[in-house]
Amino acid sequence: MATNLAALLYLAAGVLFILALRGLSSPETSRRGNKLGMLGMAIAIGTTLAFKVEEWDALTLGLIVAGIAIGGIIGAIIARRIPMTAMPQLVAAFHSLVGLAAVLVAAAALYAPQAFGIGTVGGIHTGSLVEMSIGVAIGAITFSGSIVAFTKLQGLVSGAPVSFAGQHILNLALGIAALVLIILFCSSESHALFWALTVLAFVLGILIIIPIGGADMPVVISMLNSYSGWAAAGIGFTLENTALIITGALVGSSGAILSYIMCKGMNRSFFNVILGGFGGESAAAAAGGPAGDRSVKQGSAEDAAFILKNAGSVIIVPGYGMAVAQAQHALKEMAEFLKEEGVKVSYAIHPVAGRMPGHMNVLLAEANVPYDDVFELDDINSQFPNTDVAFVIGANDVTNPAAKSDPSSPIYGMPVLDVASAKTVLFVKRSLGSGYAGVENQLFFKDNTMMLFGDAKKVTEEIVKAM
Repeated sequence: MATNLAALLYLAAGVLFILALRGLSSPETSRRGNKLGMLGMAIAIGTTLAFKVEEWDALTLGLIVAGIAIGGIIGAIIARRIPMTAMPQLVAAFHSLVGLAAVLVAAAALYAPQAFGIGTVGGIHTGSLVEMSIGVAIGAITFSGSIVAFTKLQGLVSGAPVSFAGQHILNLALGIAALVLIILFCSSESHALFWALTVLAFVLGILIIIPIGGADMPVVISMLNSYSGWAAAGIGFTLENTALIITGALVGSSGAILSYIMCKGMNRSFFNVILGGFGGESAAAAAGGPAGDRSVKQGSAEDAAFILKNAGSVIIVPGYGMAVAQAQHALKEMAEFLKEEGVKVSYAIHPVAGRMPGHMNVLLAEANVPYDDVFELDDINSQFPNTDVAFVIGANDVTNPAAKSDPSSPIYGMPVLDVASAKTVLFVKRSLGSGYAGVENQLFFKDNTMMLFGDAKKVTEEIVKAM
């Protein structure tokens, strides 16, 4: 009876997780999706504690409760303090913890299999050995790969890709070696082979991520999200926990689907992402070269205010610079003023604007920008040629015409927002510096572009004041 009830509660938690993912697919329903996910996780944790508590002594129960309390407090503090601009590296850090957990659970199962009901030391069931070895391999790759992604996003190391001759051959050789170690470990249950597999997977995780350049980092975050899900599913099999298997499979599959969608949106190869070759060959190339004696047209807030007020239509293109400056509220104020003047205002969001999927959507939602005003690349790109003003605020790589015109560019082939085809482009940026991909933006030097140098929030506030 108890087993059936636990299965039903885990099933209910799984349904809530599915509904949560559905809710997170749209900014309008994302809050509800988060709440459903929280409820599902509460049911899953509560069920696990309720049906396992009789098996634990006081010390074990105390450690579990203490772990939940400490983790909950740390998570709550981080969630309240972390700025949106740092969310990508936070996600990468959390992914690393999931991967590390998979490694530790697999190690615990290897040394104390009787506690997991999978056999005895030296006599672990073959199926459990397979689950354990695959789980530890994926977990170790997720851990080290996420650490590399975190250090790149946090600026602790250069975001530039690191590549060397024979890199793909080395990754392939290590992948084959890992497969061989899994087979040998499952047939021998050797502790030495287990740790050799773990170390090899750690190294492979590093090698998979280091050749990926900054422009491709949003896809890396999505890919690592998928890896962490599969690692969690591996833990679930080892623990024989249905909820963990369901949750891990949902996260793993949804992360893989999102990575595939983003790859299509960037005209990249999905298999290159999985194999760590994303951006590897061409990322070292630079597009456009140095500015040299090329000049730009520089304007003031008063100039921008006059152009915007006299426009019939304006498309706003937000990017990471807006996120850093926290300019979304000032931007919303400017847009509302223009609407009162009879100007049609829309927002154009590139799939990889910012540092992670949905970054710009969340910031605009935070400023209460109407969802009906926000459009994805495919829905709005055709409107730029008929638009009076494209107001680019902190976006760089996603507006660079080099993606279409320069085959030597590392972002060549990536669909970009066609802001250059607007009648006038107002570009808010601190300097003429390159974007995260390390590529100079040719849009700066177009005849129809006016640069507005300065902090995105301050510049936008000055424009509103000038209006």
